[in-house]
Amino acid sequence: MDPEYFKSYEMCWGTLGTVRPFSNFHPDRDAMEIQAALEKKDAVTLVRILTNRNNAQRQVIAQTFKEITQKDLATALKKALSGELEVLLLELLMPPLQYEAYRLQQAMAGLGTDEETLMEILSTRSGKQLQEVSAVYQDLYKKDLEKELKGETSGDFTKLLLALLKKENVVGVAQRDIKSLSASLNGKKADAGPWIDILTSRDSDHLNKVLMGLELETGQMVDQIVEKRFTGDFRLGLNVLVQCIQNPDVYLAKRLTSTKTPIVQGIMVSHCEEDLLCIRAAYHKLTGTSLYTALQKQFKGDHLQALLAICRSED
Repeated sequence: MDPEYFKSYEMCWGTLGTVRPFSNFHPDRDAMEIQAALEKKDAVTLVRILTNRNNAQRQVIAQTFKEITQKDLATALKKALSGELEVLLLELLMPPLQYEAYRLQQAMAGLGTDEETLMEILSTRSGKQLQEVSAVYQDLYKKDLEKELKGETSGDFTKLLLALLKKENVVGVAQRDIKSLSASLNGKKADAGPWIDILTSRDSDHLNKVLMGLELETGQMVDQIVEKRFTGDFRLGLNVLVQCIQNPDVYLAKRLTSTKTPIVQGIMVSHCEEDLLCIRAAYHKLTGTSLYTALQKQFKGDHLQALLAICRSED
């Protein structure tokens, strides 16, 4: 196993994740069990093992599987499984940075662009993480992420995405930032520039003070201002960014109410070792239903069992 992988592995579990390191971990035993399960197309065993190990452990299993069988685990899974379960287990096998790069690539693949997924990832990751994701993207797809974003989007929305991709915390003065945002609304057409500059370059505590100050100054909620004064993809992008500044858990919980499998799966796989417990709590507060129960109404079979294992329990 590459020791560099563990050094760069910063998206690891904390107390707020649902998937944690398996304490009685024996990669040889897991690899042998997986090999037997693949031959029998035994999805239950595959789900049990791969959803009960954290990502670092899954990387060790994949490496051990290769040493024992001379086969690539992802390729073997593709042969044995199909449909949504196959996609989910393959996603669980990707290292975290690779998975974020994959989600960005998928959001831009084919006809049309999934603007909200681009915004979700860029708004909920730190500048350092996004630099690493960009490097992995280049490595995986032999394409520059910045150029890809430029090619898939336009106007102020592109500027917002690129500012988020290169975000860094600059110390700001709250009152000055409030004045800048307020002044940007004075013209017939609102000026997007200060919104991009300020909202992508300050920490969330500072920005929450600024947004509250702006609401006091204008007498309007920030989401109302965004809705009234901006249009198109930029309005959508600003809306997502503001929600992620105010409370990323609530925003991600809202996203989980989607009926689209890639969105639900994307968030759960992406956040299961970091903060899925917080997102679960926000989901329960938002909908009055636990995420665990909601999943059972939307999915079925082995795919459902895998999602429930990632979710872990009722709230």
